[in-house]
Amino acid sequence: MKYKTKAIMVRYGETDQMRFVHHSNYLKYFELARIEWLSDLGISYASMELEGILMPVVSAKLNFKSPLFFGDNFQVEVSLKSQPKAKLEFDYIIVNQKNKIICWGSTVLAFLSSEKKRPMRCPDFLLEKFN
Repeated sequence: MKYKTKAIMVRYGETDQMRFVHHSNYLKYFELARIEWLSDLGISYASMELEGILMPVVSAKLNFKSPLFFGDNFQVEVSLKSQPKAKLEFDYIIVNQKNKIICWGSTVLAFLSSEKKRPMRCPDFLLEKFN
């Protein structure tokens, strides 16, 4: 399964002294893409947290090919690597307005019970959305 975000514009505060988007912002862009996709599927992080389901990031990897700059427009393509079990594994590709690959990477999120503070299996309602 894949999803591509709406166009996002780089804000001035996301850039560094070299006028590049600071590397830490790319993880925020990944998160934005995940949340937008889940929201599009009718899944709310806030509702899951109220039901005692947490999804912390347990691993992240980024590879940079070219920088983004203030005013650039870009999109994030996010894809689910495999059927979720006790974790969700996502791949990402960021492309700019010229369709040039800027960055790619991956994250792994675990399912965690907020009550027991222990790993748990992927909830059925989420599995249904990814089928």
